[in-house]
Amino acid sequence: MRILAVIGALAIVVGIGAATFFFGGFYSVAATAEDPAVVTWALTQVRNASINRYALEQPPASINDPASVRLGAKAFATHSCTTCHGGPGVSWLKLSEGLHPDPPDLKKVVDQRSPAQLFWIVKNGINMTGMPSFALAGAKDEEIWQIVAFLKKLPTVSEADYKIWTASP
Repeated sequence: MRILAVIGALAIVVGIGAATFFFGGFYSVAATAEDPAVVTWALTQVRNASINRYALEQPPASINDPASVRLGAKAFATHSCTTCHGGPGVSWLKLSEGLHPDPPDLKKVVDQRSPAQLFWIVKNGINMTGMPSFALAGAKDEEIWQIVAFLKKLPTVSEADYKIWTASP
């Protein structure tokens, strides 16, 4: 019984301490401030759990179609994705380095996500990261799936192909 009382008291003290830390203004929300490791860990876990829970839509049959990949590359460029993420032969803009957390290098992370997860991320965005909702920006599901088709091929897309695919007609 004493152990339970000690655990309960400890939980209350930790809760009060956390509330004081966050609501008392001790936690810096500045983009220049590094988050404590526990905050980074917690936000990563919450983000991954949310994406896994809600990313349920299955990709269309055209997900591997070369035409979808090319249209996705064009949409990727048109929606200014290269501003934050860069692209084959295209560097991200300097202002993206001011985002916190840093936008991921998509060539390195797309293989870690399923098409359904990428679709959900692009469609809905990710709160508190700078990643916007393309659905709220007016992109239709078909166009988002084309972007996903491009993203899944991104690690192998050459600079020359990307330049051709994104050139103005």
